[in-house]
Amino acid sequence: MAATSTPHRLVIVESPTKVRTIVGYLGDGYDVTASVGHIRDLPQPSELPADMKKGPYGRFAVDVDSGFAPYYRVDPDKKKTVTELKKLLKDADELYLATDEDREGEAIAWHLLEVLKPKIPVKRMVFHEITPEAIERALENTRELDADLVDAQETRRILDRLYGYEVSPVLWRKVRAGLSAGRVQSVATRLVVERERERMAFVSADYWDLDIELTEAAGGTAFKARLETVDGTKVASGRDFDDRGQLKKAAGALVLGEPQATSLASVLTGTAQQALSVTSLETKPYTRRPAAPFTTSTLQQEAGRKLRMSARQAMRVAQSLYENGYITYMRTDSTQLSGQAMAAARSQIGELYGAEYVPGKPRMYGSKAKAAQEAHEAIRPSGDSFRTPAQVSGALGGDEFRLYELIWKRTVASQMADAKGSTATMKIGADLAAASAELVGGGWETAPAKAGFTTSGTVITFRGFLAAYEEGRDVERYSESGKDGESRLPDVKEGDAIAVDRAEADGHTTAPPPRFTEASLVKRLEELGIGRPSTYVATISTIQDRGYVTNRGNALVPSWVAFSVTRLLEEHFAGLVDYQFTADLEAQLDEIAGGREDRTQWLHDFYFGGEGEGSTPGLKAVVDDLGDIDAREINTVPIAEGIELRVGRYGPFLEIAPEKEGDSPGRVSVPDDLAPDELTEAAARELIRTQGTGDRELGPDPETGHTIVAKSGRFGPYVTEVLPEPEEKPKRGAKKPKPRTASLFKSMEPTTVTLEQALRLLTLPRTVGEDAEGTPITAQNGRYGPYLKKGTDSRSLEREEQIFGITLEEALEIYSKPKQRRGAQAAPPLKELGEDPESKKPVVVKDGRFGPYVTDGTTNATLRKDDSVEGMSETRAYELLAEKRAKGPAKKRTTTRKTTASKTTASKTTTAKKTPAKKTTTAKSTTAAKKPAATSTATKSTAAKKTTTAAKKTTTPKTP
Repeated sequence: MAATSTPHRLVIVESPTKVRTIVGYLGDGYDVTASVGHIRDLPQPSELPADMKKGPYGRFAVDVDSGFAPYYRVDPDKKKTVTELKKLLKDADELYLATDEDREGEAIAWHLLEVLKPKIPVKRMVFHEITPEAIERALENTRELDADLVDAQETRRILDRLYGYEVSPVLWRKVRAGLSAGRVQSVATRLVVERERERMAFVSADYWDLDIELTEAAGGTAFKARLETVDGTKVASGRDFDDRGQLKKAAGALVLGEPQATSLASVLTGTAQQALSVTSLETKPYTRRPAAPFTTSTLQQEAGRKLRMSARQAMRVAQSLYENGYITYMRTDSTQLSGQAMAAARSQIGELYGAEYVPGKPRMYGSKAKAAQEAHEAIRPSGDSFRTPAQVSGALGGDEFRLYELIWKRTVASQMADAKGSTATMKIGADLAAASAELVGGGWETAPAKAGFTTSGTVITFRGFLAAYEEGRDVERYSESGKDGESRLPDVKEGDAIAVDRAEADGHTTAPPPRFTEASLVKRLEELGIGRPSTYVATISTIQDRGYVTNRGNALVPSWVAFSVTRLLEEHFAGLVDYQFTADLEAQLDEIAGGREDRTQWLHDFYFGGEGEGSTPGLKAVVDDLGDIDAREINTVPIAEGIELRVGRYGPFLEIAPEKEGDSPGRVSVPDDLAPDELTEAAARELIRTQGTGDRELGPDPETGHTIVAKSGRFGPYVTEVLPEPEEKPKRGAKKPKPRTASLFKSMEPTTVTLEQALRLLTLPRTVGEDAEGTPITAQNGRYGPYLKKGTDSRSLEREEQIFGITLEEALEIYSKPKQRRGAQAAPPLKELGEDPESKKPVVVKDGRFGPYVTDGTTNATLRKDDSVEGMSETRAYELLAEKRAKGPAKKRTTTRKTTASKTTASKTTTAKKTPAKKTTTAKSTTAAKKPAATSTATKSTAAKKTTTAAKKTTTPKTP
């Protein structure tokens, strides 16, 4: 009897790291490979085939007049991947699409079907953790492709293309070339700008109170208290002032000045100190519940607070932990745990902390976020039993270990018992009648008779979940003592005497609202229901890469360009940056994902506008009816009388009104490191004083007679010569003579530099001498400071003054020593890692021309923005190298562009998006058409769930 052959199955995942983990869990008969993310996308219009550039797809790569049909092409760097996938597919009997279990992963699976066109059975395999048990369950519970999820992701992609391509050109014309607008990024930028506006408008207020420590009259441990009232009137604190520095009317508080606070402190530590007594004592039971398990956004926030990780860094590390089987899927807005996970947590709590720390029943959590999908589990350690941090410490290191430990603690704590204790609030009265004369002499118009103090403390009697974990907090505008940690009050009762151990006047200045950090911006976006947790990293990265915000420590500081962009959008695209409107868009996309909203009709209403009474105009109508936009006004911010900040082509500058009519306005560059809220009137006038308001004439050069002037430019102050106009018109093509120019030393200012100093600077570079071979050595000033140059060999100097004073002997001495960086001597590796699992070669981190990179001697991969040499783990290094190998060698640019339309069409592995026929087992192909009818129907491949309605039909321009 012949043996039954084992079916050969091809499993496609997204990441090469995931491949290495999963392949060990599958038996014989499985090939596991990676698509390395998306294989195709909407191309730039300039990348369309020549015969399509002037057609309906030419503007957006989307035919807005025929059902918003998109045109896709396989990314050039993914053609090799597609070829390899097709080759593997030829030998397979079944195809398992195991991309991530979210909209993006569903769309990747659909794109794979559209390009690969499998003729074998296709199954959608999903899992939210990578463990042997989870993979086995996923194989047993495959499903069909969810066409509604694909529709939602595609609608989001088309929406973002329409938004960006319609609005961004307006920014290019009115603000600066190269800027971009986006559905979520523009709103995120607006949030950061609005916070900076609040800081700029903020007026501080001063107030005083007491820094006081009290003890029992009979002695004991000192405790702090807060001055609460004077003669029954509340004493003002920071919360009682508005942003204009005025006392809020509703507060009805007394604002203490320094003399009043000082005299009161003096009285309390003098003869009146025995007149304090406890007026009331209230004790309440204290109960505190643990925080819910991590969602994507709360993980980003807590990693920022406790581990000082950026959102991008946290998600990169979490991705690595997920793909290597340590945690569940890290893109989720659900706070729920599976039954297995709750059982695992409760079992571990009992083993590690004791039975009393396990509550009577498992804890259930509901999401507080708007429009939470609740589609997946919360982020937790993977498996049906959790590995403790001690158990993974040998395999994980650096950021991966720290983040795993944080996730483990949060998960376990979420299922632990409440923390319990008691909170006591004590009020203390002081009789000031005996010191009235001293108080009147200390700034009080009328001597107060009584002062009231309050203090509170919490005593934890059962730590509960606090034994494992306590949630961090964002920086708040106002802080109150006694809220953090555990504090004890003395064992006293009403009427007991209290002594003053120390009392000092304590002055305060109100603070502006704190800037957003990445963590607090993520929190605010989630509260508003804007975007999705999985998109926050990309959003923050985009506004940073575009130069809209920069980081100052953990704070996000908006640039002046962000002010101009936000103002333009607020005044001319108000609806697009409205917070509620943007949140509603997200909710409507969820309706499409749930199959309750028609994709084509929704896009039509968004772009062309709805029909009927009460409908709003679409994006196209808004753009077409913009009218005149005053670019100067959009890019101007008033600073003071006669001083305006302007956002120019080369950066921000101050424009100073001329003193005389007809004169040109003065200009002063604004340093890049000066935050908008720091550009006060005083700061602006100081910039004007140090830089001057225009060209400063120093005098004529005695040798040439040319006028020498000092200027302030984009890269700082400099001196230059003014060349006379030529007597005859130069011949066409003749080179125009360039004036000599030299940057000022850091110790010089354009308002004080002398003609002698300027002429000396203009002699640079200075020839120091020649070496033994006759090669000249020069000293000069450059962008990165003073340096010596000998041929192509440059060496830095320590001080600018050395340019004019260094001797040939000193220069030769510098060149006799090995070069510190990038010299003939090879620098040792910055870090040594393990052996790459694919190449079997040792991996090291090196410092290169463009920064640190990892290499196995054959493949080099540059570290990403949030990678650090110190935090680089073996897993992360292997992942970077695998991604680089998957991309293949960089292709050389070619200048040959000539190709026929037919050849271009035949060679492109591109297709328009096809609406799915939702219950099929093999992908159906359609005939390529150059200009298809608007009602033509295509299929959306193998695994769609239900028959597509006529409303969802889309045009199919091309099938690869």
